[in-house]
Amino acid sequence: MARKIVTIDGNEATTYSSHKISEVISIYPITPSSVMGELADKWSSEGRTNIWGTVPLVQEMQSEGGAAAACHGALQRGGLTTTFTASQGLLLMIPSMYKIAGELTPALFNVSARALATHALSIFGDHSDVMSVRGTGWGLLSSNSVQEAMDLSLIAGAASLESRVPFLHFFDGFRTSHEVAKVELLEDDDYIKMIDENMVRAHRERAMNPETPVLRGTSQNPDTFFQARETVNPFYIECPAIVDRVMKRFEKIVGRKYELFQYIGAPDAERVIVMMGSGAETTHETINHLVDKGEKVGLLKIRLYRPFSVKHFINALPSTVKTICALDRTKEPGSIGEPLYEDIITALTEDRISGTGKFAAEPLVIGGRYGLSSKEYTPGMVVGVFENIKLDKPKNHFTVGIVDDVTNTSIEYDPDYTLETPGQTRAVFFGLGADGTVSANKNSIKIIGEDTDNYGQGYFVYDSRKAGSLTVSHLRFGPDPIPSPYLIRRANFVACHQFPFMERINVLRTAEPGATFLLNSPIPTDETWDMLPRQVQQEIIDKKLEFYVIDAYKIAKEIGLGARINTIMQTGFFILSGILPKKEALDRIKQFIKKTYGSRGEKILEMNYAAVDKAPDNLHKIEYPDKATSKHEMLPPVPDEAPEYVRKVIGKMIAKEGDDLPVSAFAPDGTFPTGTTKWEKRNIALEIPVWDPELCIQCGKCVLICPHAVIRSKVYDPGILDKAPKAFKSIDAKSKDFKGMKFSLQVSPEDCTQCGLCVKQCPAKNKAEPDRKAINLEPQPPIREQEKENWEFFLTIPYIDREKINRSVTRGVQFLEPLFEFSGACAGCGETPYVKLLSQLFGDRAVIGNATGCSSIYGGNLPATPYTTNSNGNGVTWNNSLFEDVAEFGFGMRLAIDKQKEYAQELLGRLSSDIGKDLAKSIIETDQTDEAGINKQRGHVAALKEKLAGNDSSDAKNLLGLADTLVNKSVWILGGDGWAYDIGYGG
Repeated sequence: MARKIVTIDGNEATTYSSHKISEVISIYPITPSSVMGELADKWSSEGRTNIWGTVPLVQEMQSEGGAAAACHGALQRGGLTTTFTASQGLLLMIPSMYKIAGELTPALFNVSARALATHALSIFGDHSDVMSVRGTGWGLLSSNSVQEAMDLSLIAGAASLESRVPFLHFFDGFRTSHEVAKVELLEDDDYIKMIDENMVRAHRERAMNPETPVLRGTSQNPDTFFQARETVNPFYIECPAIVDRVMKRFEKIVGRKYELFQYIGAPDAERVIVMMGSGAETTHETINHLVDKGEKVGLLKIRLYRPFSVKHFINALPSTVKTICALDRTKEPGSIGEPLYEDIITALTEDRISGTGKFAAEPLVIGGRYGLSSKEYTPGMVVGVFENIKLDKPKNHFTVGIVDDVTNTSIEYDPDYTLETPGQTRAVFFGLGADGTVSANKNSIKIIGEDTDNYGQGYFVYDSRKAGSLTVSHLRFGPDPIPSPYLIRRANFVACHQFPFMERINVLRTAEPGATFLLNSPIPTDETWDMLPRQVQQEIIDKKLEFYVIDAYKIAKEIGLGARINTIMQTGFFILSGILPKKEALDRIKQFIKKTYGSRGEKILEMNYAAVDKAPDNLHKIEYPDKATSKHEMLPPVPDEAPEYVRKVIGKMIAKEGDDLPVSAFAPDGTFPTGTTKWEKRNIALEIPVWDPELCIQCGKCVLICPHAVIRSKVYDPGILDKAPKAFKSIDAKSKDFKGMKFSLQVSPEDCTQCGLCVKQCPAKNKAEPDRKAINLEPQPPIREQEKENWEFFLTIPYIDREKINRSVTRGVQFLEPLFEFSGACAGCGETPYVKLLSQLFGDRAVIGNATGCSSIYGGNLPATPYTTNSNGNGVTWNNSLFEDVAEFGFGMRLAIDKQKEYAQELLGRLSSDIGKDLAKSIIETDQTDEAGINKQRGHVAALKEKLAGNDSSDAKNLLGLADTLVNKSVWILGGDGWAYDIGYGG
């Protein structure tokens, strides 16, 4: 009987196998492995059993180190144990991993391989974490696809039991962990046949047991440690043969073949790439194409990376190979080469010493790096690598996929080279984080994958921000398996779910001639064409696209779905793509709606059903002219008045062209300027707050609650209004402290996220119209240009002197300039109003040590940063270390500042005769507990710098470098989830 076919992602595929063969699962979440732990926990809570008929015990710990230690303890009690992790989380497990391996304990860790935080944090995939645990003594087994993630998780568990070597099974974070694909589900009988019960019992017999007590984990001295450490050699020598046997057993039971080193390509290949991970599938697909053209090329896929078997490696290579290229998805600064490159050279040397004589001449080995932090790796890059190998003197230690104009490591390739399969549906969807686009597309893959004979694949591109940022879904469907783990470059269906994207992003770049284009347009159908930028019109005309529009937001609002347009747009895709007959498609969408939202009540179901029913009648084809007629142009990524670095670097990232930036565009230590979100102008709100001055009581609550600092108020001299735009609103200030001054409340229309918190918080109501308040949401497009002009004028109004503000009340705080603005936090975020408030109170002298988490993503996630400066150039300085050590990180900052201030005061004493005793005394004695004291001290420090400017003594130069520490600094520890703690001089 055929096995069940399911459509799942790599995380679920891995968890499925691991849950089946485990008794104890110790977890701690870290992106992109969190889903594995969540699924294991969910399944156990639902009573899902393993192959022995018992429910695995799932325990969440306090950290990754804790999860590994719990695994160690469970293993020592004979438990069949697993965990899931990635990146720095894996590194925190290293101490326990050494212990587990040193005690020859069968274990299974599953890792969605992710970049390690170095000059910057990245949640995306490469092999730097896995390569950091090579010395632990764990077996390393690599999966390349969703199907392999399921299969090799089982193979790793079985091999570990039989070899007593613990195994780390890994696959590419995001590229495999989050790719949705059609796979064959292993059956319980497969697992039962694969797991040797004798080995399970042997593992349990070695457990720590007071009935048969032993001592394990002793402290040893120099007389015995060395010898004892060598006792494990036979187990590692035998391990590759055991894994090979387990793979052959799997092939016999299931039918899929895996080898320690699996060769693909021409039998007489002269050029061979060696690699592991999802990139191997891209290389495999490309090599099939090149071999068909007569190229003598090949690929060696590494499955078992540790223990590395020289014998199996050499046997797998064709004897004709002349050049081997090791492709590493990691970088090890300062090494002779990356790990795989060094291993291959060592393996060939070992083979030569052993004298097997397989090769007439030892192959040349070169190394290259690719795909760091999920950087795209495409068939064009594969061809580029082979072209480099062809050269008489191929470039060694090269990079592919970037432009390195600093050390010139990069090789050239054709970015337009494509292997897109004819007859395949290739669809690209542009959505907004949290608008439901990604979840709907995942359901679409399952509908097609599970209800048709078609294969399906889905991959979703988004950044670290949870909501409010661009998401791009890449979906492929076709009659044949889809081994293409790279983004679609030629789409025959493109959908844009957010009209503002049309102004700033070339969403039609991937559309091939004749493709279908579906646009969610809030503009009447007969006006939509004229509102498109001229460049977009021309591309539609040139490519002869089939152009359709639908007002999904109007439908969603009418039926009560708010901004959730996913079901409507999904329906549009199925109608236009024709992948399924219309009635069948609509029925299947409704079935998945019930499956997805059934637990949320009948009302939610009925609203989504209504969305499906209404979509077809609201789908309209646009018949367009043969010439572009628009008066609108594409907007630049950032305004022309932005600083040069923002235009040339940040602007490229905002325009989704960051891949084109060369190495020279970046500071080598990961430093970026602050205050760049002001140039981003995401323009994602369909409705924005509009102020009614006559109702306003000037309480400041809307300013305080705004998560993104888009609502601000100022009091100012009435004369300033002489240059105000006609639509600019003002009213007399109500506070007696500002008698005779004007008050204005202003919104930045292109930075608002439409969370509506300001409206909810507003206490001032219109008695005649109770639903109206002093601030109300109104459609943004008709007033955008007007409010942009008002905002720009508002920014020219100076902030009132901070010393005149009562900072203990909301009415006063509203007039303090925020130094945290327009962050990438989710609309309505409950954390950022507090961060913004801290920046208003202490931001001009704040040093922040930030934990990894939400606060680091909305606070320090490229392309732009919300921490900014005041008119004097003072502002928040920010750094992120790790998730676990933020308290110590911030404490270290405090220690250094305190010591530097102490030393600066010592230098003041030594140099008092040079700078003046009165100035030195004033600097030391000035009370800095309030705003006036801080300002006074800044004046003293400015005078000090003038005095020191012409002094060439060592003490004077040192004091000049430390002078700023004499103004008290506010050091803040900011937790990953937004909690904050002041560790000195916060005021």
